[in-house]
Amino acid sequence: MADRYQAYPEYKDSGVEWLDTVPEHWESVPIKYMALGKESLFLDGNWIESKDISEEGIRYITTGNVGEGKYKEQGAGYITDDKFQQLACTEVYAGDVLISRLNNPIGRACVVPDLHSRIVTSVDNVIFRPDNQYVKEFLVYLFSSKDYFKHTSNLARGATMKRISRGLLGNIRVIVPPPSEQNQIANFLDHETAKIDTLIEEQQSLIRLLKEKRQAVISHAVTKGLNPQTPMKDSGVEWLGEVPEHWDVKRAKFVADVFVPQRNKPELNENQDGISWATMDDMKSTCITATKLSVSTSAQIDAGSKVLKSGAVIASCVGNFGVASINEIDVIINQQLQAYIPQSISAEYLREVISLSNVYFELIGTAATLVYVNQKGFEELPVVVPPVSEQLKINETVLGVKDKYDQLIVLADDQINILQERRTALISAAVSGKIDVRNWVAPATASENVSCNANNSTAPVSHQEQAVEDI
Repeated sequence: MADRYQAYPEYKDSGVEWLDTVPEHWESVPIKYMALGKESLFLDGNWIESKDISEEGIRYITTGNVGEGKYKEQGAGYITDDKFQQLACTEVYAGDVLISRLNNPIGRACVVPDLHSRIVTSVDNVIFRPDNQYVKEFLVYLFSSKDYFKHTSNLARGATMKRISRGLLGNIRVIVPPPSEQNQIANFLDHETAKIDTLIEEQQSLIRLLKEKRQAVISHAVTKGLNPQTPMKDSGVEWLGEVPEHWDVKRAKFVADVFVPQRNKPELNENQDGISWATMDDMKSTCITATKLSVSTSAQIDAGSKVLKSGAVIASCVGNFGVASINEIDVIINQQLQAYIPQSISAEYLREVISLSNVYFELIGTAATLVYVNQKGFEELPVVVPPVSEQLKINETVLGVKDKYDQLIVLADDQINILQERRTALISAAVSGKIDVRNWVAPATASENVSCNANNSTAPVSHQEQAVEDI
């Protein structure tokens, strides 16, 4: 970064434990002392419990709405005006800064936008209405810097959920430049981070396109075969459409046995002692080779747990339909899972069929709090069944497709990480005075030629779409 931006001419020791040197003319101040005026505020939000929430009224926002430098629209809780008066709530206004004392990164902040509603916030957010000499946009960037987050994390306390007290947060000394310089730094970062954010969005769009294309290629191979010249027939199943004429369409119970776990949950341990205990958390890859928890032999006997031998296709029966994995080790599965034990079908091929069958499971599921599919529903799953030799070729093709697209997705993911690191580094350098942007001038043109890949270049999304189509 030093090769692009010059440093300040003179520096001094910051006198702040979490910073080293800072520009000579910058001053230190505790955060709480930035809000000393009559119209200023540095105060926790209100203690509002779930029983206080209503469906309309005054908008209630929480720590979940506070992103790193940005407001995040999520949730839709409200409290009534009567409840506002009863709890003596502090109203939040558009333009206020919220600082989150809870959940990582602790101390993150955002400016509250106009939500077209009166607003209150939770007790773990500090409502910060600084004095006029402090530029809110600069402060939000300051509260998004790497060294600041490291310091707030060190101050935070808590076993399960770490939080920092308002007292400790308010006593943190920060270094700030004069108001005009705060404004210049904020404008510079607005411009530069917007460019980086655009590149991140393009990479995220590319990942979505790659995943869609990967799924489409796999779906075609599994349901249409590998030979485009093969005569087709109507499968009789709406969501399957046409299938190769020489393929069979059978119910799952004719090609595999359905395995349903016992209702009693066994006692679990983390010592890898006994049989592996499999849950949805263990099904993040196509094969299960290990689990976090186990069931001892004695616990298995006490609960009457059934062991699922390796080589089965495990699938979710409570939401997350289409997620399937083959167990390469013996396991005991929990009640959110059921399994197919293949009899006359390749386990790898059946796994891919299940991954395309979420429409079926959602159609037949019975909803209580969660959509559930019982054993009969699993047994009646329509399965397209090619000859075994074709199943094996399809498996090989699918594996190659996954490898190719996964590599491209990893590359795009790496680019996102690089861009995010650059964004963080740029913010930290600017708000700590490591770079001098006082003479920076925003480009006159609205559009700039920005790019980034492994060699710092990327194609626009429309070009990405064509590139994905050409894969």
